[in-house]
Amino acid sequence: MILGITGGIGSGKSTVSLIFDLFGVRVYNSDRRAKDLMVTDRELVNSIRSEFGAEAYNQGVLNTDFLADVVFNSPQALKTLNSLVHPVVSRDFNEWCLTKKGNTLAKEAAILVESGAYRQCDAVVVVDAPEDVRVRRVMERDGVSEHAIKSRMKNQMNPAELLKYADFMINNSGDELLIPQVKSILDKVTNV
Repeated sequence: MILGITGGIGSGKSTVSLIFDLFGVRVYNSDRRAKDLMVTDRELVNSIRSEFGAEAYNQGVLNTDFLADVVFNSPQALKTLNSLVHPVVSRDFNEWCLTKKGNTLAKEAAILVESGAYRQCDAVVVVDAPEDVRVRRVMERDGVSEHAIKSRMKNQMNPAELLKYADFMINNSGDELLIPQVKSILDKVTNV
């Protein structure tokens, strides 16, 4: 059983993933692995340099400020970057699955649906929270402006649209405890 875990920026995907991990579900963090692969996978590095120029890397280190500025201000640039990164991440995920034991594995990804990666999953878990809560969390976590966060949100799927892909939804508004919600999902998927 492969669960997909997704949600908009600041929704709490990573917190929910940690809880799944505490229950013994190994979780592949797509966003973290993508950042690693954008530095370690030679073919991907060359593709990014070719598409975005030498400024995409600074002494072998991914220039995240430069890339973020480019892709979050141009939907076409974001689409191009995703088209380079997602096939590499998908391959890496498949290889990762072969190394893990357990009946249930999970893939956490901010753009699980947009990238089409949800098709690799048996069920999709959407972590949801109101926009004002999400903005506050990201401002506190990353020290960025509300404007910058809302700009990133515009590049993500609308939460109402995202919920259409959900087999399960976790409310992370702060009104409900997360552990019982995760446990309920695991009870349902492991008893299938």
